[in-house]
Amino acid sequence: MKRFILAAAAGLLVLSLAGPVSAGVIRQREQRQQERIREGVRSGSLTPGETRRLERRQFRIERERRAALRDGRMGPAERRHIRHMQDRESRDIYRLRHNPRVRR
Repeated sequence: MKRFILAAAAGLLVLSLAGPVSAGVIRQREQRQQERIREGVRSGSLTPGETRRLERRQFRIERERRAALRDGRMGPAERRHIRHMQDRESRDIYRLRHNPRVRR
C-alpha cells in the first residue's frame, strides 16, 4: 500500500512538472526564433516588410502561449497548436532568410 501511494505521488509530481517544462521549451524556441529574425536583419537577408511580417507572427505565437498558460497549465492540444505555429514560423524564417532578395 505504501509503495502504491509513493508511486501515485511520484506520478502526480511528474505530471505537474510536465506543463511548466514544456512551456519553458516553447518559450526558449520563441527566443531562438526571435534571434534568427534579428540575425536576418543584421545580415541584410530580411527586408523590412519580411521582418515586420515575421515579428507580427512571433507576437501572435507569444499571445497564444500566454493565453494557454492563463489557467496555470498548458494542455496537450494547446501545446500541439503552439508547436504547429512555431514549426510554420521556423520554416518561413528559413525561407525568407535564404531567398534571393536583399534588403536595401
